[in-house]
Amino acid sequence: MSRIIEKIITRRSVRKYLKRGVDLNALLKALDAARWAPSAHNAQPWRYIIIQDPSVKKRLAENMAAAWRRDLRKDGYAEERIKKLTEESVNLFSSAPLILITCLTMEDMHRYVDKRRRTVEYLMAVQSVAASITNLLLALHALNLGASWFCAPLFCPSTVRRTLSIPEDVHPQALITVGYPDEAPQPPQRRNLNDVVFINKWGTRL
Repeated sequence: MSRIIEKIITRRSVRKYLKRGVDLNALLKALDAARWAPSAHNAQPWRYIIIQDPSVKKRLAENMAAAWRRDLRKDGYAEERIKKLTEESVNLFSSAPLILITCLTMEDMHRYVDKRRRTVEYLMAVQSVAASITNLLLALHALNLGASWFCAPLFCPSTVRRTLSIPEDVHPQALITVGYPDEAPQPPQRRNLNDVVFINKWGTRL
């Protein structure tokens, strides 16, 4: 098995970390690999914010939890359950050695007058950012760092913007916790190749 395929198959979402700081040089190597992802028009619409300061991590985690708490109440969750979920979220994010916030900018994407093509262009940027995040996760794994990708900022973009002074025209996309693994998660189940690959048309199995 080639080394790259091995890294793809053995990567896991790690949420428990050793209580030690992340080597900045290793992190920058991973971020450098992230910027080599393919992107629509080579626009490279991804931006990353590194959060090391414990007070900033805590403030971000608490502000996001407050937004989630409001949503959970709208969904009819019991207060006891809401308290448990939001406290777990704050602890998970604030205790991670390091957090990355991935953002999307449309500044170098194409501009269109009609809504249909603007929507497509935005989706192209989203796909590009996702490709960059995938590169990042694989690079972190190759450097013996664990990480977990959370889409929580999509549910409270204004909260994330306000907390981190992100401009209004920049779109928070993901929160990624990073650290040295203190767990070895078991491989998740995957669908069989025959279930996800078709030949020539939809439904024609391998």
